[in-house]
Amino acid sequence: MALGRITTLACRSFSTSVIRRAGYGEGPGSNVPFQIKNKWRLLAVMTAFFGSGFAAPFVLVRHQLKKK
Repeated sequence: MALGRITTLACRSFSTSVIRRAGYGEGPGSNVPFQIKNKWRLLAVMTAFFGSGFAAPFVLVRHQLKKK
């Protein structure tokens, strides 16, 4: 029973120390690797990112069909 309590305390103290060491600023969007202030730029970046992943199979199939 004492071992379980020690393990719980060790896990709890480790998790709180990791959170405290995080160097992110305050507020929403401060911990993402892209800017979210301009909603139109964000829309363009997300469209390009997800659109390229969606379009890739179609482009590759077209390339294979056009090859001789």
